[in-house]
Amino acid sequence: MDVPDTDTVVHEPDPAFVEDANVTRFMREHDIEDYDELIERTTTEVPGVGASGVEWFWDELVDYLDIDFYEAYDAVRDDSEGPQFSRWYPGGEINVAHNTLDRHAAVDSGNRNRVACIWEGEDGEVVQRTYHDLYREANRVANVLESYGVETGDTVGLYMPMVPEVISILYGCFKVGAIAVPIFSGFGVDATATRLEDPECSVLFTADGFYRRGSEVRLKPTADEAMDEADCVENVVVYRRFGDESGDSDDVPWTEGRDEWWEDTVGEAEPEYETKRLPSDAESMLLYSSGTTGKPKGIVHTHAGVQMQTAKEIHFGFDQKPEDRFFWVSDIGWMMGPWTLIGNHTFAGTIFMYEGAPDYPNPDRFWDMIERHRITTFGISPTAIRALRKYGDEEVERHDLSSLRLLGSTGEPWDPESWMWFYERVGGGEAPIINISGGTEICGCFLMPMPTQPLKPCSLGGPGLGMDIDIVDSSGESIADTHERGFLVARDSCPSMTKSLWEGDERYLDTYWSSWDGLWDHGDWAQKDEDGFWFLHGRADDALNVAGRKVGPAEVEGALIEHDAVNQAAAVGVPDDTTGTAVVAYVVLEDGVEESDDLREALRGVVGDELGKPFRPREILFVDEFPKTQSGKIIRRAIASIYAGEDLGDMSSIENPEALEKIEQAS
Repeated sequence: MDVPDTDTVVHEPDPAFVEDANVTRFMREHDIEDYDELIERTTTEVPGVGASGVEWFWDELVDYLDIDFYEAYDAVRDDSEGPQFSRWYPGGEINVAHNTLDRHAAVDSGNRNRVACIWEGEDGEVVQRTYHDLYREANRVANVLESYGVETGDTVGLYMPMVPEVISILYGCFKVGAIAVPIFSGFGVDATATRLEDPECSVLFTADGFYRRGSEVRLKPTADEAMDEADCVENVVVYRRFGDESGDSDDVPWTEGRDEWWEDTVGEAEPEYETKRLPSDAESMLLYSSGTTGKPKGIVHTHAGVQMQTAKEIHFGFDQKPEDRFFWVSDIGWMMGPWTLIGNHTFAGTIFMYEGAPDYPNPDRFWDMIERHRITTFGISPTAIRALRKYGDEEVERHDLSSLRLLGSTGEPWDPESWMWFYERVGGGEAPIINISGGTEICGCFLMPMPTQPLKPCSLGGPGLGMDIDIVDSSGESIADTHERGFLVARDSCPSMTKSLWEGDERYLDTYWSSWDGLWDHGDWAQKDEDGFWFLHGRADDALNVAGRKVGPAEVEGALIEHDAVNQAAAVGVPDDTTGTAVVAYVVLEDGVEESDDLREALRGVVGDELGKPFRPREILFVDEFPKTQSGKIIRRAIASIYAGEDLGDMSSIENPEALEKIEQAS
């Protein structure tokens, strides 16, 4: 396969596709000639009106996308306190569950018996749920939550495998006004405990386990240890994935008076519930994103914000049509899980969910499911494609993937060879790759190509609609049109921007708004080329992005330091052919402890147990000391540069330069 460089346009959209695309229809309706004018209209100033393009666009979308507000809003936005604390759709009342479930399940909607979800277990079991099915089950969840005393604004944890019930749990939380806290099912004890303890979840939905590569992965024991550590959960609902109601459950750890089976609670609850009408800025979800230091950040999302952003992106960026079947490889604990559900279900769309490993029992599992279920939109991470590409072209070529209209990707930068393989082998050289990038902080995308645009390998197209995005240098001056690499920033707010962080405004302002006056610093390196195509070049901060999942170095280091043999630890991200980034950990041992391969493996296991297997260090390297600043901070940048054999740059702030040689010897 010939691999063109990133300067070559390889995808030209079919004219018939362009003519029928949702974004083209919007442009025709508003007399917009081309993409550049579209971005300008939705982000700067509306010609002849003088109004903010951002406000015009997000106001226009409410009716255009048929989003229901119980009570009309008084204004599109109140930014009297600055973009940092914009209040979107003030005075309005809304509920995501109404827009995604209730109105579609109504008798006269025409969508009552439409399939909302197709699920396939790793063992091959297939289940379909209609909008009416999910509506009744979400109502049962809401009634159970109220029976536990959950009120508007209370937090509810979701430590669940990817089964259809997660949809009902999420929407049931929305219905009752609770704040859903999705937690990645692959997290270990400490990571899970943090995400329960920080928001003080009083209720947890979990399961006995799930299947992975043909084996049972037990989830409940980890959940129990995490709850012991967090000490805040009062009620637990356990979904039974293994066996049936008559199966032996003696091996499931149980706390009487706290734990109840799903079938005994949700299964017995009333299937009718009146969804609460909530203020536009009422909290809907708390999604956690790891920072570079300290504990993970609690990202606070609102009902109106997450509703509008996800619907916009699915409708325009992914050109959602009534006949589409949408499959994005994700977990409910990552942003893309709720994003997929809310965005597609707003339009009564059909989503596909899969429980297990991408290459089990054979390397063609994904391609087989796409063929059998006639999937039209398929989203996946570059890491997963790199892993699947190793199995060879024949695994893909034996399947008919002609149902695919669009491909999607997010989470990390691409390499051209893997991008081209995805485009040509999976998409047949016809389906565009909608490569998107934003973050948990906005439950959406700053950068997103429209499916009507030409594409270069690895490009992210340009700014998303209604997203006032720029590239600046270290002084905050725009350099987008100079084609130089700089910092990706937002010059304005959007409805789905986190309203703050759960722990308060100080960290929120320091993390996103402190680099430059009035600019949101997203922490990515970005570049716009001479032809107007935007590219990302990785994180500008220290967050470790492993296979599209972020973990803070401090979390890895904290897990290592808990081991009796470890005195200090430093974790850095290094390039990896499969995961994009791998964790390498340097460790200073306690006096008297000897280095050994057995200890290395034990320390890798500690991180895997506490944070999840994806974050196990690829290598553990022993050193006597770390390079530190005069204030005592470990200079991770220097450690990562030494490992990669790169120039160290300015080391004037280092307190102990002799440590650099020791790091080099260990590496």
